[in-house]
Amino acid sequence: MSPAPASAARRRAGLTAGLVASVVFLTAIAPLATDMYVPAFPQVAGELSTTATQVQLTLTTFFVGMALGQLVGGPVSDQRGRRVPLLAAVLVMTAASIVCALAPTIGVMTVARFVQGFAGGWAMVIGRAIIVDLATGAQLVRVLNVIAGVGGIAPIVGPLVGGLILQLSHWRVSFWLVAALGIAMVIAVLVAVPESLPPERRHAGGLRSFLVAGRVVLGNREYVGYLVVAGAAMGALFAYVATSAFVLQTMNGLSPIAYSIDFAANAGGMTVAALIAARLAGRVSTRRLILIGQVAALAAGIAMLAGALWFGTPLVVALVCFFVIMTAQGLIIPNGGALASAAVPEHPGTGSAVQGFVQWVAAGTVAPIAGLGGDHTAVPMAVLTIAAAGASMVGLLVLAKECRRRVAD
Repeated sequence: MSPAPASAARRRAGLTAGLVASVVFLTAIAPLATDMYVPAFPQVAGELSTTATQVQLTLTTFFVGMALGQLVGGPVSDQRGRRVPLLAAVLVMTAASIVCALAPTIGVMTVARFVQGFAGGWAMVIGRAIIVDLATGAQLVRVLNVIAGVGGIAPIVGPLVGGLILQLSHWRVSFWLVAALGIAMVIAVLVAVPESLPPERRHAGGLRSFLVAGRVVLGNREYVGYLVVAGAAMGALFAYVATSAFVLQTMNGLSPIAYSIDFAANAGGMTVAALIAARLAGRVSTRRLILIGQVAALAAGIAMLAGALWFGTPLVVALVCFFVIMTAQGLIIPNGGALASAAVPEHPGTGSAVQGFVQWVAAGTVAPIAGLGGDHTAVPMAVLTIAAAGASMVGLLVLAKECRRRVAD
């Protein structure tokens, strides 16, 4: 297709405020679907007569579903168009949320959470693709920044809403709320989201083309190094998400609403750290900011392990260490992801999809391991945080060596 018709297609579709709001809505659903549910972990375990580890496994299936949904949804929408696959994904996510709300056993909940995550990841990646279809230059940067901002707001709102639901009602209500949001998303897509990829701009490569490009980006040593940096940090983040409710509520007696406030404060620390890093971009080395975050996370992990082994994880130790761990990820994950994308400018979509896949697989793998000790110890979580910080540092050191070698060449 020639440039002129392509530009005309973009003008016909239009990047409206309603469309941007709809994509922001789509982006928010994953953290909301996770964080509203986290404060209820002890109650879910009790009502479904299951263990802490099995409840945490529902996080794993959700994260694995998110990873696969993002990995598959983008290439399929490149081939089939955006609007119909997006509508299908939101409808499936809504149906899965209803099944979660009605789940009689932890097994049903686990399967439904996988489907919910897969459909949610599929919808998220198509939403971002629609923005890329319709915006260019400074407008694209502004809109993507707005969408990224949701990643810092939704984790703050989610646990507060979840805690409020537990105070006033039942944990199943959080899934009914996600289902209601899904119905609202269907309406938003029908009203405000056009088909942004006309047939003449689609390609027949689909997943095969994606696999070829994937081999290219994974052959880039610098990209892989930053992938390790961000992926390992994502593992540390979700070790916290999977265990913090048990550490703070079951072990230290916090109420659901107090836990939700603390969770929101930690998410706020992560957001502020990311914003500070953005302000320092160009003035302070991005790799230096990443290293600061890694050192902070490693120190907090060591302090948490010492507190768990010898002092029974006192509340003040848990609160301080959790805040430092979460805030550190605001320096590591966004910066690591940005540098990974910069390493493969010829394959931005593929690089982004592989990043999303690796990060959510890391989250899904770590979450159940963090809960192996049950609901009365923080030792596995602390060990995983230390290991994740160490792995992230290895990635950074490999990168630094690669960057120096490239400069020397």
